[in-house]
Amino acid sequence: MVNRVPAGLLRHRIRVEPYLGESAYGPQYGPAVAGIPALVDSTPRLVRTPDGRKVTAAATFIAAPDLDCPLSSRVTLPDGRTATALTVAHHTAPGLPVPACTEVSCE
Repeated sequence: MVNRVPAGLLRHRIRVEPYLGESAYGPQYGPAVAGIPALVDSTPRLVRTPDGRKVTAAATFIAAPDLDCPLSSRVTLPDGRTATALTVAHHTAPGLPVPACTEVSCE
């Protein structure tokens, strides 16, 4: 039974700086985690953010189901672009032979 997206499919490497919150000096991020395996799709697509806005996502990626990437985290994509996490979805299907993963759309 498959329970995680196979590592061999995650061909790209990204860097994530988890969003910690706002301060008097602007957004605060946790320590960067580099070399995270992911599969990146740079096709623009329209997504709806948790607050209901419709935004064009510049890239979407999938990674392991235990990825720590809160909304508004800073993500460095394989081509060097820096993006902000707009939506984060944890996909699971307990008991079914499909892989669990985390899907993130970035602005």
